[in-house]
Amino acid sequence: MANAVFTTRLSPSYDDVPEEKYHFPKRYLAAAQAAVGDWIVYYEPRRTGDPRNPSSGRQSYFAMARISAVVPDSAASDHYYAFVESGSYINFVTPVPFKDGELFYESRAQREDGGTSKGWFGWSVRPLPELEFDAIVQSGMAIELRPYERPSPPAPTYGFAEEATPFEYERPQVSSTITRPFRDQAFRRVVRDAYDNRCAISGLRLLNGGGRPEVQAAHIKAVEDKGPDSVRNGLALSGTFRWLFDRGLISVEKDFTILKAEKQIPEELLPLFPKDGRLRLPNDQRLWPHDVFLRHHRETRFKG
Repeated sequence: MANAVFTTRLSPSYDDVPEEKYHFPKRYLAAAQAAVGDWIVYYEPRRTGDPRNPSSGRQSYFAMARISAVVPDSAASDHYYAFVESGSYINFVTPVPFKDGELFYESRAQREDGGTSKGWFGWSVRPLPELEFDAIVQSGMAIELRPYERPSPPAPTYGFAEEATPFEYERPQVSSTITRPFRDQAFRRVVRDAYDNRCAISGLRLLNGGGRPEVQAAHIKAVEDKGPDSVRNGLALSGTFRWLFDRGLISVEKDFTILKAEKQIPEELLPLFPKDGRLRLPNDQRLWPHDVFLRHHRETRFKG
């Protein structure tokens, strides 16, 4: 087993759904097979594959997942699929640029003269030493505490003790990032941020007195169904709409039209639905819900 980097784009040229599977040509087979049973990180290159914005990629590591198997593509003899262990995918709280100042997270990506090795980044699947994997994950999953998340200040000491240093970050050990409490915290952060703390249906952005957002982060494909902690498997919803969504009284079409279970929505809630009948989506298309998960909800939860 070995860690690795898998490169994927917003508009991939391969049959990729990074939360579930990664499609690649035979030349990367050895590196992909070495990663079976271990964790990999996903990297988004500068070139997106989108003809409208071909060079708008983040050049950042943005997620991690565990590879469960590598199998041949039955439709193409020179291609393979790397399958992701169900539910293992985790979005980073913050995408990690390929270098921090003069530090390259992948040491082999740096030339002897200090420049960037484009040849190394040209490999879509590449091995990643364990220490470099750990550094990427710890950077990507470090959670900067918002004011409403910080511990209450200690009682005044009246000058008899040193002032405590504010606690600004939770810097996880890599092992802690796969625990359910930490994953829930990270998922809640990335989904709320993607939707700017607004409900994807009502558009309401409610903050309590301490600035804490009232909107909730809902999995589209539920955790109990091994849904991934991907922002594309999440919706920011107010408590009422979260209740309706979890019980299958509302769902979402591939084109983001909101579906309602006939005659099961209380009439007093109908004015809160958008007039155009569609979800309010994040500004960044990379964060929009993926139909793989929307379809699962429609087919297994929706009561319409």
